Amino acid sequence: MCDKDAHITVMCGRDYIAVRVVEDFFKYHNVPLESLHLPNKSCRAEREVIDSVPYYMSRLSKDDYLTCGGKLLVENLTHISYSLSLLSDPQVAGNIIREPVIKIDYKCVYPYIRTVSLPFPLIPFSSEKVMHFEEIDATIQMMVYTDHTFTKAFSSAPTIELRDKVYVEVTVTEPADFFLLRLNECWATQSSQPKSTNGLVHTLLQNGCANDQTMFFLGNGEEQSGHNGANSTVRFSFDMFRFTAEPNTLYLHCTVQLCDREDHTSCTSNCNSISKREAGREDAIQGLLSYGPIRVEMPDRTQPNQKQFSLTGVWSVGFFLIIIITVAKAGSRRLRQIEH
Repeated sequence: MCDKDAHITVMCGRDYIAVRVVEDFFKYHNVPLESLHLPNKSCRAEREVIDSVPYYMSRLSKDDYLTCGGKLLVENLTHISYSLSLLSDPQVAGNIIREPVIKIDYKCVYPYIRTVSLPFPLIPFSSEKVMHFEEIDATIQMMVYTDHTFTKAFSSAPTIELRDKVYVEVTVTEPADFFLLRLNECWATQSSQPKSTNGLVHTLLQNGCANDQTMFFLGNGEEQSGHNGANSTVRFSFDMFRFTAEPNTLYLHCTVQLCDREDHTSCTSNCNSISKREAGREDAIQGLLSYGPIRVEMPDRTQPNQKQFSLTGVWSVGFFLIIIITVAKAGSRRLRQIEH
């Protein structure tokens, strides 16, 4: 067997990194399984049989990456790279080494950003993609919930009454808890097309900061207030509105940015004052999510007036009855006086 027949396979999973090589490759070079390890010798390789073919394999979780001797992470604006080496111990015979030392370098590259478009009511499913030196998908989901508990999402196009709260959640479902999520821009349109020039537009979020006086970031769980870019889920609410022109429906659009867990600076915004708000990063790759339609329900204002008119009518009838009774009593007294 030649080196070119090593059949090296690298697997970059959501939460693990693995490499496997056919057993015959190591037997050809007289390398026993016991001598294979990662840079940290305590992280040993194992033998695994797949479809009747034996392999020597090393698999570790991302949490153990640095512990097992992984190289420093290489990061840029769009990707993060993990690099490892599978090594063999030198085969010593007396005071010489005749057999070569095996070193297999491999790496996994993961994206910071993934463009996702989710027209309602399509709900994306979670997925895991195994690659050979390729990128994995990041699944981002936008949902509208029925109330502030965020326990029940609308299962069809929602109808929300004017001025009621709209509760929105944007979250990275895969890989879970791997990235920080920041919403850069959110806006509502009358058209399902985010950049359409037909119809009216209202901006809710700009440069990561609220642009609508009723919009607030909400916390997860028992936390009342939240922050944009603090974790892999962003929740916010705003008061339902309608545009001045029909139709009384709207579509919600948000651009998102993913950041490494350690890169809080890129995902946080200073929204204390207008002058301190950060300008949008032109070099950041952004994903776009769309949700809709959301129908606006106009509250019925005629019922209270009808009740008021009805009540007035009752008082009017009562007043006339009092007059009739008074006149009748007066006439009766006058008749008795005449008879006497």
